[in-house]
Amino acid sequence: MIAGLPERTTLQDALQRARSHAPFLAMAMQVQPELTDLLAAENLDGALDYCGRAGEGADNVRQKLRQEKRALALTLAIGDLAGQLSLTDVTNRLSDFADRALDEALADIYATRYPDAPLEGFSIIGLGKHGSRELNYSSDIDPIFIYDPEKIPVRGREEPSDAARRIGQQLVEALNSRDADGYVFRVDMRLRPSPEVSPVALPVEAAISYYESSALAWEQAAYIRSRPAAGDQHLGRYFLETINPFVWRRSLDYGAIRNIGSVTAQIRDHYAAGQKFGPGFDLKRGRGGIRETEFYAQMHQLIFGGRQPDLRVPATRDALAALAGAGRIDGDKAQTLSESYELYRVIEHRLQMVNDQQTHSLPDEEAALDRVARLHGLEDGQALLDLLAPHVEAVGTIYDDLIEPEDSARLPADEEKLAGMLAAKNIMEGEAFVHAIRRWRSGKVTALRSSAAQESFEAILPDLVETIATAPNSAKALARLDSLIDKLPTAINFFRILEARPALLQLLGQILSHAPVLADELARRAELFDGLIDATALDLPPSVAELAEQFARIEPGDDYQILLDRVRERVGEKRFALGVQLIEGRHDALAISAGYARVAEAAIQVLTDATIGEFEATHGKIAGSALGILALGRLGGEALTHASDLDLIFLFTGDHSGESDGERPLGATRYYNRLTARIVTALSVPTAAGPLYEVDTRLRPSGTQGPLAVTLESFYKYQRENAWTWEHMALTRARPVYGDAQLREQLQSQIWDILRQPREPEELRKAVRKMRLDIVEHKPPKGPLDTKLMEGGLVDWEFIIHFLQLKTGDALHPQLGKAVRALVDAGHLGGDMVTAHELMTRLLVALRLMSPDCDYPPETSRALIARAAGQESWEALLDGYDKARQCVIDEWNRHLRPDPDEILGDII
Repeated sequence: MIAGLPERTTLQDALQRARSHAPFLAMAMQVQPELTDLLAAENLDGALDYCGRAGEGADNVRQKLRQEKRALALTLAIGDLAGQLSLTDVTNRLSDFADRALDEALADIYATRYPDAPLEGFSIIGLGKHGSRELNYSSDIDPIFIYDPEKIPVRGREEPSDAARRIGQQLVEALNSRDADGYVFRVDMRLRPSPEVSPVALPVEAAISYYESSALAWEQAAYIRSRPAAGDQHLGRYFLETINPFVWRRSLDYGAIRNIGSVTAQIRDHYAAGQKFGPGFDLKRGRGGIRETEFYAQMHQLIFGGRQPDLRVPATRDALAALAGAGRIDGDKAQTLSESYELYRVIEHRLQMVNDQQTHSLPDEEAALDRVARLHGLEDGQALLDLLAPHVEAVGTIYDDLIEPEDSARLPADEEKLAGMLAAKNIMEGEAFVHAIRRWRSGKVTALRSSAAQESFEAILPDLVETIATAPNSAKALARLDSLIDKLPTAINFFRILEARPALLQLLGQILSHAPVLADELARRAELFDGLIDATALDLPPSVAELAEQFARIEPGDDYQILLDRVRERVGEKRFALGVQLIEGRHDALAISAGYARVAEAAIQVLTDATIGEFEATHGKIAGSALGILALGRLGGEALTHASDLDLIFLFTGDHSGESDGERPLGATRYYNRLTARIVTALSVPTAAGPLYEVDTRLRPSGTQGPLAVTLESFYKYQRENAWTWEHMALTRARPVYGDAQLREQLQSQIWDILRQPREPEELRKAVRKMRLDIVEHKPPKGPLDTKLMEGGLVDWEFIIHFLQLKTGDALHPQLGKAVRALVDAGHLGGDMVTAHELMTRLLVALRLMSPDCDYPPETSRALIARAAGQESWEALLDGYDKARQCVIDEWNRHLRPDPDEILGDII
C-alpha cells in the first residue's frame, strides 16, 4: 500500500466528506437521490450498475450520455474516496465510458444524417490519457478524427470533406456542449496537425503523409499513447499501423535524441512560476510533478521502443515497469516514479472533484487547501503538503539527471540582460521569465512558429516583459500569459495590436493579474482585445433596443448559422468589455451588473427572432398564437454577473390544439416545445465563436418533469393552484423579456395578481424557513466570501425581501434595489438593508470575475476588489461585509426566527 493513498472505509464516510468539502459532488448527490441511496446503503456494485441505466428515460442520445456521465462521476468519486476503487479502476472506467460515448454519439449522427449507411469511414483516435485509458476525473479528451473519402457516407452533392467536417463538428458539440444535465466530456482538438488551419477531420492518407514527413518531436511523443477509441476500428488500426515507423524508429540519430530532450526540457520552462512547491504548486507541470514522470517514461520509450516492441506500453505506470523489467531504467527509480505518480493522480482527482474543474494546481488559499486535504481524509492543508513534498523532491531529482547539461548553458545576451534587470527590480520570478522566453523562442509554440509571428513577438517583447514583471501579481500574470500564448492559433495580430497601442499593455497586465475569468476568455478569443482599441468600448452598454440592433446586423447572404456566430462574437465583446470596466474602475459595479443584463436581454431578442424565422421556414406559423419569454432570477431583476446563467420560462398564447401551416405542420404544444429547444440551443451551444450563456429552464411549471413551453392559461392555472411557495418567491423577480407589448403587459399584470393573493403569514413564514434550511443542507457556501450562501448573505437577504413581498403584496418590483427601498419606505425594514444589498451585490459582481472560487483573493487583488465593492480598503470591505451580514441576520431574526414551540417540536 502506497503511503497517502485512501485507506478502505465506508461509502457513508466518503459521502459525508464529499458533502462537506466538494460542492460539485454535493450537488450531484442532490440531483441523483436514487443513486445516492445506493451508495449510502454501501452498495457500490449496485451503484455502478445504475450508472449504465441512468439515462434510460432520456429523450435523446445526448441527454442519455450526460445523465450517465453525471451518475458515473458521482459513483467513481465516492468509491475512490472510500478506497474501494483504485486509481486504475477509476481511470479505466472513465476512459471506457469516453469510448462508448463517442461511439453512441457518432452512431446517432449517422442515424440522423445517413440513416441507411453503415457505421464506417470515420475513425476517432484517442490520444493522451484517453489513449492510455488513464483519463482524469475531470479530464478533457484529445481525439484525432480520421476519415476515408471512399467510405464515408455523403448525401446529395455533399463532398466527403464536407461530410467529415459536419460529422466532426457535431460530434464535438454532442459531447462538449453544456445543458441542464451538464456535459459529457470537454473535447480538445488541438493535437491534430496545424490546428489553426486544418479541418476538424483529416483524410487518412493526408494525415499519414503529414506524420511521415512534417511532424515535430512532440507529435511523435503524443502517439506513444494512442489507440482507435471509437468509430471505424479497421480504419483507425490502418492509420496507426501505417504511421507506426514514425513513432517507433529503430535507430535514432543525435539530432533526433536532442529533439526528444528538448521536448522533455520544456516541462521546466513551461509554467515555471508554478514550480515552487507549496500552496499554488502545479501538480501537473511543476518540477517533480505528473508531467515529468510521464516524460521520463516516454523519452526512454522513444529511445528504446523502436527495437523493443514490449516497451510500447501506453499507460505510464505500466511503461515504467516495462522499462525497469527490460533493464532500461533503474528499478528503484521506476518504483519511486510509479508510486509518486499514483499519489499525484489521486490528489489531482481530489482537486477536480471539488468543483468539476480541470485543475491541477494546489489552491493558493489556506481554506481551499484545507478543503482538498479534508476531502482526501487528511487533517488540513499542511498535512497534504507534507504528504506530497518528499515525492515532489524525489521525482524532481530523478528528472534533473535526465535533462541535458545544455539546459544550464549561458543565456543569450538579451536574456542575460533581462535577468539582470529583473534582479535589480527585485522581481522574484526573474528565472521564470527567462525560462518562459526561451520556450517561446524555441519554435515549439504553435502561435509563434511563423517568422511573421516571431517578428511581431520580438518587437513587443521588452515592453511586454516589463509590463508583466511589474504587474500587481507578476507570477500569476506570467503563468496566464504563457497559457494565453499557448492557446492562440497565431500570435501575429495580438502582438501587433499591443505594439500599435502601448496603453493596452498595462490593461493586459491588469487582466492577467486580477481576472482569471477574462484571461481564460482572452486565451480562447484573442480578438476580444481588438475591441478595446476603441475608447467607447469602456462605456456602459446602450439600451436593449440599441444593442439588439447592433447584434442583429449581418451581411447580405449571411445565413442563420453565421448570425449565431455574429451574435456570440458581439455579445462576447460586450461582456469582456464590461469585465474590463470593472477591473479598471470605470463604472459602479451595480451599473456594470445592469449592463450585463441588457446585453443578455438583447441577445435573447435577436436569437429568438432569428430562430423563429428559421423554424417558420419549415413548419410555418400557428394562427392567433405567439411566443413569450419570462426572465426570472438575476436576469429578471436586471442585475447579472459575468458568470450568471439565464433563468427563463417559455410561454405561448392561443389554442394548444392548433396546428402550424408550413410544409411540415406541427401541433401547437409540439411546435412550441421544439421551437423552445432550438432557442435554448441558440443561446447556449458553443459555435466557432465560442459559448454564450447557460440557460436554466427548471423554474418552469412542474420543473424538469414539465414541458419546456406551456400555454399562458396553463401557466396561470399552475401558479394559482399548484405552485409551491418557493415558486412564487421566484416569481417576484419575473419580467417579460420577449413578446409584443400587449403580451408583456398581460403577463406582468397576471403575475402581480398571483403574487397578491392572500396568504396565511405563519404558514408562509414556515415555508420560507424550510426552503432556506434545505439550501443550507444541500448547497453549503463555496468559501468564506460566498456572499450569496454565507449566513446573512444575499440569499438570506433575498428571502427576507420575498417573504415581505408575498406577505404584504407590496413592493412587487423585479429589481431588488427598488423592492427593498419600497419596503423600507413602508416601514417593513430598516434602511441598513439597502446599504447591505448594495455592498454585497457589488462584492458578488467583483468576485465572480476576480475570485470565482469565493476564497480570499491574492493580496495583490484585494484593494481592487474593495474598490469595486465601493470600499476604501480591504479592511473596510471586510468590516462592511460583516456589518451587512449582521444587519441581514438581525432582520431575519425579526421576521423569520422560529417560535420556541416550533424549535421544541423539531427537537421532539
